[in-house]
Formats: sequence, structure tokens, C-alpha cells
Amino acid sequence: MSRGRLALDSLLTLTAPVVWGSTYVVTTELLPPDRPLLAAAMRSLPAGLILLAACRVLPRGVWWWRALVLGTLNMGAFFYLLFVAAYLLPGGIAALVMSVQPMLVLVLAALLLGDRVRPVHALACVLGVVGVGLLVVGPEAALDPVGILAGLAAAGCMATGIVLTKRWGRPEGAGVLAMTGWQLTAAGLLLAPAALAVEGLPDRLTGANLAGYGYLGLIGALLAYALWFRGVERLPALAVSFLGFGSPLAATALGWAVLGQALSPTQAAGALITVAAVAVVQVAAARNDPARRTGRRNDTPREGAPVGARR
Repeated sequence: MSRGRLALDSLLTLTAPVVWGSTYVVTTELLPPDRPLLAAAMRSLPAGLILLAACRVLPRGVWWWRALVLGTLNMGAFFYLLFVAAYLLPGGIAALVMSVQPMLVLVLAALLLGDRVRPVHALACVLGVVGVGLLVVGPEAALDPVGILAGLAAAGCMATGIVLTKRWGRPEGAGVLAMTGWQLTAAGLLLAPAALAVEGLPDRLTGANLAGYGYLGLIGALLAYALWFRGVERLPALAVSFLGFGSPLAATALGWAVLGQALSPTQAAGALITVAAVAVVQVAAARNDPARRTGRRNDTPREGAPVGARR
């Protein structure tokens, strides 16, 4: 993989966490209060059904249960836990808690994919957490224990989903959009009954509520996840995970632009450190990419050819 191709793939993949960084503002400003299950279901099911109708490809064989597992980890459980954290914690604190994700990916990728744990990766993990901490934590931070546990669990779900997506690849005849549709639909079918049973529907939905749900479903799920899974296929697992630091950066920028939250010198330093952590991992990925050294590009893994077996 050439440096230019790596940079383009990283930039396109980065679009997803940047979009996800808007979740905190959209949740607090546009959605009905205290309905994390409904928000998660509305974010996943409509987008999944749209992709299923557009692609007209259904899972076969083991991919029925794999799509269910990946949909639960990457979207179903993750969306619910993310919205719980967004409702109970300030957006910055939620982002900080979830910044442990790259460290979880580092461990899981070593266990399941056979990836080597390099000192530069450990250093980048520390830099990333320190940078996000400086970026989002202030003296007014309110630490709700349930919100913190939800954020940690969300990070664990997405980390596991990233590594399993790399390990399993995707079956012949199914593109990235079809795989995304399977997972979004599976997540939505799990979440929708739970939302109706536990939370019910609001007495009324305002135009702002509908706009918020539409944005989270079409932009935050359909578009963002299509770009995200494209990146998961093309980039090393840890490099993809570190791009997730774009989410707290975007959340902080939106807090400044939309909510009028001031950006202190400490936060600016945290932003620079976070960007440096992401850059360190991307450069390390470019230097150690076997396809780049041999002049060949790694093809997308298919069923029966896990990524770890090809390293």
C-alpha cells in the first residue's frame, strides 16, 4: 500500500469518528430525554433496512450468526451503551472513558490476529489517553458511575467488533454496504422491541427530534459505518482504532462552535497530543505494512481466510 493510498484510506475512515463526535451534541440538543434504547434503535434499524433494500444480499451459512454477533458488538450494544454514557456524562468525560478502546484493540489483536505489540503502539496509547484527558476533562466534570461503566463497556464492544471484523473478513459476493446493512438491521431488530417494552414512545415528536434521529441514522450510521468498515478492511486494526480519537476532537470542536464552550490552552495542548498519537500509529502502519514493502496491496480477507493467518 502506497503512502498516498494509506493517507486517503485513513482520511476517509477518519470521517466516521468525526461524524460520531457529533452524537453528544445531537443527543443533548435534539433528542427526547432519557431514551437511550429508542435512540439506539432509531439510529440502526432504518439505516439497515435501507441498505438491505439497496443491496438485496442476505447472509448465508455461518454469516447469519456472525452478522448478529458483529451487529450486536459494533452497533446494538455499542449504540445503547454510548447513548447511556451521553445522557449521564458530559460529552468530554464520555469521550475520555471510551479512549481506552485502542488499548483493548492492542491486546485483542495480539490474541486473535497474531499482531505484534510494539513499543510505539503502547506509547501511542498513553499519548492518546493523556491527550483526550487534557482535551475534555475540566474542574466541573460530573462523574456518574453508571455512565462511566457504560462508556467502558461501549469501548469494549467496539474494540471486540473491530478485531472480529478483521478476523472474519466478509463472504464472497457481499460488499461493504451489504455487510453494514446486515449489522445495522440485526442491531435494530434487537433494540426496537426492547425500546418499546422498556421506554415506550414519546407522547410527541418535534421537528427537532425527527431531524436528530434522521441525522444519526442516515449520516451517523449508514454513511459513517460504510466508511468505517471500508477502513477496517484496508487498515491495520490498531490504526483504525486510533482514528477513533477523532471523535472527542470533533466533540470538543462542536462544543466550542455550537454550544459556545471555550477552548483553554490546556485543551488545545490535549488536541495536539491526541493528533500526534494518531499520527504515530499511522506512520508505524505505513512502515510495517507488508504489502507496501513488496509492492502489493493486501486484498480484502474472505471467509475462511482470517486476517491473522495471512500475516
